[in-house]
Amino acid sequence: MLLNIANSVGKRTIKFAQSVGSFSLFSFAAVSSIIRPPLYLSLIIRQLLFIGFHSLPVVAMTTFFSGAVLALQSYTGFSRFSAESSIATVVVLSLTRELGPVLAGLMVAGRVGASITAEIATMRVTEQVDALYTLSTDPIKYLVFPRVITAIIAMPCLVLIGI
Repeated sequence: MLLNIANSVGKRTIKFAQSVGSFSLFSFAAVSSIIRPPLYLSLIIRQLLFIGFHSLPVVAMTTFFSGAVLALQSYTGFSRFSAESSIATVVVLSLTRELGPVLAGLMVAGRVGASITAEIATMRVTEQVDALYTLSTDPIKYLVFPRVITAIIAMPCLVLIGI
């Protein structure tokens, strides 16, 4: 019994360490691809359009309606204390400091993350990633780098628009 528990804990610990190691190697490869040519500017622009511009309506609507709900809920609470004049300050501060960036990040992660995952998984199944290896093209540089750079560029802009 005790040996089974120790065996299970050991297997899970090793599996966790392997996952952390794989993620670390992947992250290092993605970051190190920044300094190596080519840059694939056309892919970066295409991803900027997809990640940034096409996420604008989702982020704008989410933050707008969250702000409206927050204002409505603040009004019901503050009206009990005759502090309706403080509603705008509370809503602006809570949206700009906390809620706006979190909601923008969640919306972009949900929308774009699912799409990118499905796209790369489809490429993997249809052996397009193997074709990139055959063409001596680094898949990390070609597939991951434009998306990471675009997310780094687009997210602050989306957060600013969202708040």
